[in-house]
Amino acid sequence: MRIKKFIALFFVLFAIIGANGQSKKYIVHTVAFYNFENLFDTINEANNDEEWLPNGVQNWTSEKYHKKLHNLAHVLSEIGTTENPNNSPTFIGGAEIENRGVLEDLIKEPALINKDYGIVHFDSPDKRGIDVALLYQKRHFKPTSYKNIPLLIYKNQLKANVKEKNEKDDAADDKSEVDKNLDRVFTRDILLVTGLLDGEEINIMVNHWPSRSGGEKKSSPFREAAGRLDRKIMDSIYKINPNAKIINMGDLNDGTYNKSVKEGVGAMRKKEDVKQFGVYNPFEEMFYKGNATLFYRDAGDIFDQIMVSETLIQKDTSSFRYWKAGIYNKPFMITTVGQYKGYPLRHGSSEVGYSDHFPAYIYLIKEVK
Repeated sequence: MRIKKFIALFFVLFAIIGANGQSKKYIVHTVAFYNFENLFDTINEANNDEEWLPNGVQNWTSEKYHKKLHNLAHVLSEIGTTENPNNSPTFIGGAEIENRGVLEDLIKEPALINKDYGIVHFDSPDKRGIDVALLYQKRHFKPTSYKNIPLLIYKNQLKANVKEKNEKDDAADDKSEVDKNLDRVFTRDILLVTGLLDGEEINIMVNHWPSRSGGEKKSSPFREAAGRLDRKIMDSIYKINPNAKIINMGDLNDGTYNKSVKEGVGAMRKKEDVKQFGVYNPFEEMFYKGNATLFYRDAGDIFDQIMVSETLIQKDTSSFRYWKAGIYNKPFMITTVGQYKGYPLRHGSSEVGYSDHFPAYIYLIKEVK
C-alpha cells in the first residue's frame, strides 16, 4: 500500500507540462469550486429544511441523498485530471451545503475516500440553512487559521427607485431572508482559510453571495456590498503580508462583468492590467468567449468564479503561480432532452442529477529544479 501511494504521489508532484517548446517538471495542484445545489441530508433540523425531507416537497429519501453524494463525488474526483492526472483537486470550495455532516458523508464516498480530505466549515446565519465550506487534501495542505466573516447587509441598501416589471427571481432555489425587525438580510458568511500548501503559505476565500431574488438590479447592492467586503478582507491580508497569495472563489450570483466584481473586488480581465495588490479574473475572458457555468432563460453566464491575487500571476515559477483555468462540463453532467437541453443536469422529479451549476477550476504550478 505504501508503495502504491508513493507512486501515485510521484506522478502528481512531477506532472510534465510543455512550456516554450521544452519539457519541464512542475508540481501541479487543482483548485476547484462547485455549487453542490441543495446538498441536504434527510434529517429534520431547525433550518427550514422541510422541503428536503422524505415527506417534503422533494420527497428526499435516503436513496436519493446517497445517489446525490455519489454523483457529486464522481464529478469532484475528475475535475482537473486532464492536466493533473491521477489526482482530484487539492482544494474544493463548496456552496449550498446543509451542515458538516453532509460533507463528512461526501468525502467518504468511494471516489474520494482515498484522497483523505479535511473539512473547514462553519454554520452560517442563512435562513435556508445553506453554508460554504472548503475541502482540502491533508497530505498537501495544513490550515494554520480559519474563520467565517459575516456579510452584514440590510434591506434599506436596496435602491428604492429601481422598477423592474414582471422580473422573476433569477435564482429560483436561493432566496435571501430578511429579518423583519432588524431589516438585516441573512445570507452566507465568507470563509477565509490560511495555511501551508506544500510548505508555502496561501490564503483561500470561499463565497456564496446574495441571490438575485427580487430582480438583478434591485438586489445588486447586496452583492456589491459582498464585493467590497471581499476587497476589505484581501486588503487586511496584505497589511500583514504584502506578498500574500490569495485565491478568491465562489458562486457570486453575478457575472464577471458586474459592478460587484469589477468595482467591488477590483478584478481585471487581462493580466497586464493587474497592479500590485490587484486581482486577476481568468473567467472574464472565458465568458466573452462563450463559456458558462449556468444558464437562465437560455442565456449562459459565469457566476462561479475563481480569482487570484497579483502575486499568483508573476512569471517566476519558483513558488506557486496561477497557470490556467477551466469549467468542468462533461456530457454526463448535461441535460440531453427537453426544454433544458444543454443545461446542467440537476435534480428533477424523475432522476437525481448533479447541480444546476458546472464547477470552475484553476491550476497552480511550481517548477521543480
